[in-house]
Amino acid sequence: MGCRDSYGYPLTTSRPAADAYVDGVRDLLRLRSGAATRFATAIALDPTFALGHATLALLGHEMCVQVDVRARLADARLHAQRATERERSHVHAVDRHLQGDPGPLVAHLASYPRDAVLLSVAMPTIAFAGVTDLPEQAWRIVEAAAPAYGDDAWINGLMAFVRQEQRRFDDAMDLACRSLAVEPSGGHAAHARAHAHYETGDHAAGLAWMDSWVLGDGAATDSLTHFSWHAALHELSLGDVAAVRRRYDEQLQPRHAVGCRALVDTGSLLVRWALTPGGAVVPPLDEVVALTGTAVLEQPSTAFLGMHAAVTLLAVDDAAGLDRLARWCDGHDGATHREVVAPLARALRLMAGGRWSEGADRLAALAPQVWRLGGSDAQREIVEEARIAALLRAGRYDEARRLLDERLDRRPAVRDERWRDEALRADQAARILSP
Repeated sequence: MGCRDSYGYPLTTSRPAADAYVDGVRDLLRLRSGAATRFATAIALDPTFALGHATLALLGHEMCVQVDVRARLADARLHAQRATERERSHVHAVDRHLQGDPGPLVAHLASYPRDAVLLSVAMPTIAFAGVTDLPEQAWRIVEAAAPAYGDDAWINGLMAFVRQEQRRFDDAMDLACRSLAVEPSGGHAAHARAHAHYETGDHAAGLAWMDSWVLGDGAATDSLTHFSWHAALHELSLGDVAAVRRRYDEQLQPRHAVGCRALVDTGSLLVRWALTPGGAVVPPLDEVVALTGTAVLEQPSTAFLGMHAAVTLLAVDDAAGLDRLARWCDGHDGATHREVVAPLARALRLMAGGRWSEGADRLAALAPQVWRLGGSDAQREIVEEARIAALLRAGRYDEARRLLDERLDRRPAVRDERWRDEALRADQAARILSP
C-alpha cells in the first residue's frame, strides 16, 4: 500500500515526504507550532508533491507565512497532473479559494469529507478565515462532514467551535472537554472552550482555565498570542486594566506574535483596551503597524484581515491608509472585500475625519453584514465597539446605552457596565447643560 494521510487518503509522494506532510497536517490541525516548516520539508524531499505546495500556499495566503504563494500554487497545479483524483480536486479547490471562489472547496468536501485540511479551512477559527459569507453555511459544511470521522478528537474540537458559534454553549463545552480528555493539547477544542467561557460571561473561571492551559498542555501551541488575547478579554471584561497591562508586557507584545497575529491579536487588543473605561496609557500601535506592513494593512488577502486592518488604521489615525484600503477592496474579486470591507473602511474614514455621527450610521447599516468578515463573534465585536465609541463621541448617548444594554443581556461584563455608566453620566450632564 502506498502513502496515506492520517484519515486514509492516498498521497502521491515519497515515504519521507509523506511523513513530513502528515506531521505538518497533525500540527496544523492541532494548532501546534512547526507546521509550515514540516510542509516546506515535504516539498524539499519531493519537489513534485502537489499537496505540499498547495498547503504552503494556503498558509501564506491566510496566515501571512513567508512563502511565495503564486509559485507554490503554480507548482501545485503542475504536479497535480500526476496525482490522484482527490489530490487534483484538493489543489483545484485551494487554487480557486485563493482567487475568491469557494465553490470548488465546498464541492470537494462533499466528495471527500475526511480531507481535514480543507475542512479546517471551511470553518472560521484561529487558523483560517472560512470560505462562506454566512456562518450557517460553514456550520452545515462541518456538520455534514463530521459523521465521517466518528469519535475523533480533532473533529470533536471543531464541532465544539461550531456549537459555541450557534450559542449552544453547554454542547460546546461538552464536546471541547471530551476532545481535550483524549488530546489535552488540542488547539481547536481549547479555543472552543475559551469562547464558551467568554460568551457566557464566565470570566473568572475562563481566565483561570486559560492561564493553566497556556502554561501547561497548550504550551507548544502555535499562535499562543491568540489564547493570551482570550485571557486579556476576560481581564478587560472584569475591568482589570492592570492585569491587561501585565499580560501585554509578558505575552502580547507584537514581537511575540507569529505572522498576522500581531495585527489580529495584539492590534485588536490595544484598540479595545483604548476604548475601555479607565484604559488610559495604552501602548502605541506603531510596532504592530511596522510588523504587519503596508501590504497587509492596505491590501489584505482575506476579509478577516481587512476588518483588523481597518480598525488599526483608524486607531493610528491613518485616514489616507483607510482611503487606499477602501479603493483596493472596491476592485477585489471577492464580494466580501467589495461589499463589507470597503464600506467598513469608509465608515471608519468618516470617524477619522471627526464625522462621528455619520460613521456610526454607516456602521449601523453595515452591522447585518459583519458576519461575512469571518472569525468569531468575539473578534467581530470590535466593529460594534467602534460604533459605540462613535455614538458617544457624537453625543448620541441613548443609542450607545441601548447597544451596551444588548451586550449586557448577552453576557455580564464589568467593562460594559462601566461603559454604560459613563454614557449615562455624559447624557445627564448634557441634559443639564442644554438650554
